[in-house]
Amino acid sequence: MSELRDRLRDDLKTAMRAKDTVRRDTIRLLEAALKNVEIEQRAELDDAGIGQTIQKQIRQREESIEQYRAGGRAELAEREAAEITVLQDYAPQQMDREAVAAAARVVIEAAGATDATDKGKVMGPLMAELRGKADGRLVNEVVSDLLGT
Repeated sequence: MSELRDRLRDDLKTAMRAKDTVRRDTIRLLEAALKNVEIEQRAELDDAGIGQTIQKQIRQREESIEQYRAGGRAELAEREAAEITVLQDYAPQQMDREAVAAAARVVIEAAGATDATDKGKVMGPLMAELRGKADGRLVNEVVSDLLGT
């Protein structure tokens, strides 16, 4: 069993004892999402797979926050934001913009990309290299900036 999964279970017990309902409920929802992914893939997730699932859960909550705010439901948006805070405790460390730009420059040079029409040549290999380490939207933004789109 992965170290991250053990940490989640220990933190769930701690949250239950402390009556921290937000942390407890968020970890339970994450455990359910992890179980669903494992059933879908028919394999137990390693720490990298768990990290990807956590990132997906964070993105879903970010989208929910936008929708709740657009619908005037600030209390639900605040709840989602609190869940994001909990999930970020378990998410893998993300690369900052400068580190993504450095990796992108290497791939751009290797691919011989010169303008926006070569973006596809860059994004595939770069995302394969940075999967789980950097947000895809950030990578896309950096590559677009570097290629001048």
